[in-house]
Amino acid sequence: MTEQSHDQFTGKGAGSMDAIAKGPFAPIYPVIARQAIDTCDITEGRCVDIGCGPGHLAMALGAASNLSIDALDSSNDMLAIARQNIQEAGLTDQIHPVCGDVHDLPYDDNSIDLVVSRGSFFFWDDRVRAFQEIYRVLRPGGRTFVGGGFGTPALKAEITEKMRVIDPEWEVKAAGRLAPKNKDAIRRDLEKTGISPYEIHEDGAGFWVIMRK
Repeated sequence: MTEQSHDQFTGKGAGSMDAIAKGPFAPIYPVIARQAIDTCDITEGRCVDIGCGPGHLAMALGAASNLSIDALDSSNDMLAIARQNIQEAGLTDQIHPVCGDVHDLPYDDNSIDLVVSRGSFFFWDDRVRAFQEIYRVLRPGGRTFVGGGFGTPALKAEITEKMRVIDPEWEVKAAGRLAPKNKDAIRRDLEKTGISPYEIHEDGAGFWVIMRK
């Protein structure tokens, strides 16, 4: 993770991300949570949201399922905000903030039913190692829904219009992360892991890595 990207997830950067998640991005989390649940067909058991940030995807998953969810992030500033959001949502019995690194997940082998993540893999230092760690902790029958996206093309267009006002450079950065070359790079990294089967699902608003164990 670069120093610039690190700054996005600490201090004022963490607060800004929470404000955007509660504002322009708010509609996408229930949609992505439903997509993850429907695609993976998992509604109970243990779930980890990697790079959870302020916790909004984890909370949407909690509201839509009986999953026991760890909201995992390497930033203590992000986790402090997530903890407050989870408490305000009344989900403290279901969602548990955890400080951890995707490259060295704090879980036993074959212990997690569902791993989700939105947007974090663009910032991983070593995607090959990270995907191997995720696969290691999946239980037999476990699934992943890991990627980046905005739920639907309509929501993506709506958010883009709003974000142009907040940050004129945002559209270019977002388009770059979801560009075909990035998807191809992720596919190459997945091939290096030796993990099979997997698929990269595109929905017109982003793409998601679905791994099955």
